[in-house]
Amino acid sequence: MVVMKYALSEQELKYYQSLPLDIKVGMTRDRIREFIHKYGQDGVYVSFSGGKDSTVLLHQVRKYYPDVEAVFLDTWMEYPQIRQHVMQFDNVKIIKPEKSMKQIIEDDGWCFPSKDVAEAVEAARRGLKWAINKLNGLDGKGKPSPYRQQYKKWLPLIDAPFKISHKCCLDMKEYPVQKYERESGKKPIVALMAVESARRKEAHLRTGCNSFDSNRPISKPMGLWTDNDVLEYSVKNNIWLPSPYGQIVEVGQVEGQMCLDCCMKCQYKTTGESRTGCMFCPVGCHLDRFAKFKRLKKFNPKLYDYCMEELGEKEMLEWVKKHY
Repeated sequence: MVVMKYALSEQELKYYQSLPLDIKVGMTRDRIREFIHKYGQDGVYVSFSGGKDSTVLLHQVRKYYPDVEAVFLDTWMEYPQIRQHVMQFDNVKIIKPEKSMKQIIEDDGWCFPSKDVAEAVEAARRGLKWAINKLNGLDGKGKPSPYRQQYKKWLPLIDAPFKISHKCCLDMKEYPVQKYERESGKKPIVALMAVESARRKEAHLRTGCNSFDSNRPISKPMGLWTDNDVLEYSVKNNIWLPSPYGQIVEVGQVEGQMCLDCCMKCQYKTTGESRTGCMFCPVGCHLDRFAKFKRLKKFNPKLYDYCMEELGEKEMLEWVKKHY
């Protein structure tokens, strides 16, 4: 058993992330046991989105605790194949948001290019000084900040002809989950990983995998994993992922061929989506030339048309293409 303190330094985080998968699997098992020992099997739930990360997490939890409930937040913004994948599992509680995506877009607008930037743009439009400083590359005192120069490229968003905010995830995801946790009293086990974003990295450095003392106790037993770990675990444990991901192949391998050298150093990728989540979400879409929307149009043309015309995302994406 690998003993870990809760808070980590960046150097320690990098060390743990570099460990072989089999060691991480053991560490994850210990963190799950630690969390369930404190709250009991009836006092926790697995946050199950139907994506690759949460599918791997559910496999690990139910290997030792088969009766732990999974909770799926059905926003209707998931790929249909994701929803079908979720329905194949037993003991899954389905919860729903109170507002539709259409209503959220009308009220608050789109989240682009990230939650962090969208929040700053929305606040800057309301004249809040901290946000205006941030988008101008300035610190809280109005002085140039080397860490905030990256935000200056997003200044044009302030004058974009559509609403922007970070609030879609609040209405679609966070509020329904908060309501469920209040009513059930259960604590979440989630498949968040430190490599996913700067925010998640900072949170992991503060609390480690299990956070018991916060206002919302939470377990992130896969916090030290990488995307490659998730795919390697799926291959080694014959875990089937939803079809939007395509196949899992070794990097450099021809699609459809077997991996002949599945050692721990193998690097894997999916032939389809690398991440699923909300299929209409524009976060980061400019980074791959809007490829996710091209795939959506090809495989789900009716959903693509709904997204572009009914939700009005076409206007937003055309503006982004012109400016970024």
